[in-house]
Amino acid sequence: MPHEPHRLRSALTALAGFIALSAVAGLLVSVGVAPGVVVAGRAAGAAATTFDSIPEFIEIQKLQQRNVLYAERGGEQVPFATLYSENRVTVGWDDVAQTVKDAAVAGEDHGFYEHGAVDLTSLARAAAGSALSRELGAAGGGSTLTMQLVRNILVAQAEALDDPAERKAAYKKATELSTSRKIAEMKFAIGLEKRYTKDEILLAYLNIAYFGDNTYGVEAASQRYFGKNAKALAPSEAASLVATVQNPERRNLSSASHYKANKARRDVILEAMHEHGKISAATLGKAKAKTVRSSVHLTSATQGCLAVGEIGARQWCDLIRRMVKTMPALGETTTEREHNWRLGGYEIHTTLDLDLTATAKQQVDTYAPKDEVRYDLGGVVVSVEADSGRVIVMTQNKDFDDTRDGGGPTTTAVNYAVDQKWGSSTGFQPGSTYKPFTLIDWLNKGHLLGETVNATPRDFSPMRICGAADFTTFDPKNDDFGNPGTVTARQATARSINTAFAAMAQKLDLCDIRDVAASLGVHAADGADLVAYPSSVIGSGNTVAPVTMAAAFAGIANGGVYCEPIYIDSIVDGDGKKLAGHRSHCERVMDAGVAAKVASAMQGVFTGGTATSANPRDGVPILGKTGTTDHAEQTWLVGGSSKVVTASWVGNISGHQNQYRIYGGYGAMNQQRLTIWRNVQARINAVYGGDAFAAPAPEYIAPPPAPPRADDADDDAPPADDTGRSDSAEE
Repeated sequence: MPHEPHRLRSALTALAGFIALSAVAGLLVSVGVAPGVVVAGRAAGAAATTFDSIPEFIEIQKLQQRNVLYAERGGEQVPFATLYSENRVTVGWDDVAQTVKDAAVAGEDHGFYEHGAVDLTSLARAAAGSALSRELGAAGGGSTLTMQLVRNILVAQAEALDDPAERKAAYKKATELSTSRKIAEMKFAIGLEKRYTKDEILLAYLNIAYFGDNTYGVEAASQRYFGKNAKALAPSEAASLVATVQNPERRNLSSASHYKANKARRDVILEAMHEHGKISAATLGKAKAKTVRSSVHLTSATQGCLAVGEIGARQWCDLIRRMVKTMPALGETTTEREHNWRLGGYEIHTTLDLDLTATAKQQVDTYAPKDEVRYDLGGVVVSVEADSGRVIVMTQNKDFDDTRDGGGPTTTAVNYAVDQKWGSSTGFQPGSTYKPFTLIDWLNKGHLLGETVNATPRDFSPMRICGAADFTTFDPKNDDFGNPGTVTARQATARSINTAFAAMAQKLDLCDIRDVAASLGVHAADGADLVAYPSSVIGSGNTVAPVTMAAAFAGIANGGVYCEPIYIDSIVDGDGKKLAGHRSHCERVMDAGVAAKVASAMQGVFTGGTATSANPRDGVPILGKTGTTDHAEQTWLVGGSSKVVTASWVGNISGHQNQYRIYGGYGAMNQQRLTIWRNVQARINAVYGGDAFAAPAPEYIAPPPAPPRADDADDDAPPADDTGRSDSAEE
């Protein structure tokens, strides 16, 4: 008979296991955990040697848990995203219903509170069963609840290892069916009961146990399967959960196909609870009569940024997921931070306002539709608190999807609001929104808002770059291809006149203009150096992220004090300890008097300049600047109140489509970023309000010459139309 040798070997292995386990059991009875006891027989000697080589203690360590991201809604911090390696919520003794504790003891180890760490009777019965059935463990492992906890701890330790190969090997060792593993479990169990109370061990078991469907611990399991906390479980529900742990794949409650197997084990546990006096006969009858189906109320175990249900917040979730792993609060090294994040248990309290972000998402979806098929259209809204740098709004038209195949042209894993290192975007040319940096340097050098320049189109070379003359031809055109003649710096700002800013820059040094931008946090989104050459003055050459421009203008609105953008207010670890988030870093980067003059000129953009139609007219003072690059490939409006500044960008994500040709001319195209900005900022103003900007000191200059056009005489007079025809950037 071909199977006889194999059956004989199995029988001998099982018999050896029986002898070894019996020997160790005797050893435990006689000496507890003391080493060096002589036991007769070869198997006993081997068992003792194995026993001596095992450390005496194992710790009930911190378990992998959920990380939860929070944001603000209605003035309160609320959870909006859950990220984890293991879906677990560790709870305390009082957070678990007594019915759950009773069910666990009745179902897994009814003598738990009476016997020691190792139940010799159960162990001997299991060993004898293994020998009779010729298979080790066939009649059960004889494990006490404490020994089961040991096995779960070893598995958890294995799964927490950083190296995949080490993790796989450790998991195999922790779960293998062998005498040596059983011996280790016994010794560790004895060590546990020397260091922890029975209640502590039971609670640790309930927190660590696997309940199927990627759900760990009784609290997460209760939420997943019954839609309630573990503190509120009825006897039938508690018994159903405990029924799962012996066979989590076949008895978990995620599928109706498992209900029959679950109920069969559930009823056995309920009978045991009654037998040991934990529930009455009436309760037993009522619990057994209840169907599993009637108890189950599945709650989606949402995980990851794709599962975020808050409108417009998925890209934000991905940003925080990337950013938090660089936070010193999680550890000193990258490896330590990655390990601690995977271990989990963190609450990440972010700066985002979910209500305002939902408004912004609705606006950008309406006026920069994600399903535009004629070209790769993008739209972003970002809002930053001026006096802190807290980013309260961040959303875009393309929905978040980081799956391998993606979700088609309406989705992306790229966050176009931030730098490449945080969202994989290389940024966009800022167009005329870059012009205020020339105005700031103009005022820094002692020039005035009322000072005039010759804005007649011409070659403006040479320019000065870092002290040296540059004779590169620079002959920009205005967007209307007109000749504004002589204008003031104030008029040039409100009407966004390219040639006027070229004339101003010709009296300055382009490196100083670049340095002004850098002092307000402006940097290339791809990490390159900011360029300083003639066309950069009107927004060409550099590519920046919308959040960068919002923060820079916030520095102007904040009276010349720039605050770096921050995204995380605080972190709370698994022990409830509050850790540091992003610290607000603010510093004065321009003279307050200069800031007041710049703010005064930039208010004219809304009162009679290129953004007149974007003015919410709600009584809140606002400043800002529009921007449009060559052929309207990128369009911007950045501005806001003394409290919050918003950047609205609509443009080409890729390619070089002239948006005027798609949307029926300048007026229609111009309105998209303006309408988005107006509606978003109006909602923000209703929440935050805003103060009057500081009044600039009077300038004593001779009246400027009369301009060639009547509508240029008053720098607050509206242009021929309020669609922004005089807005310009690189043309």
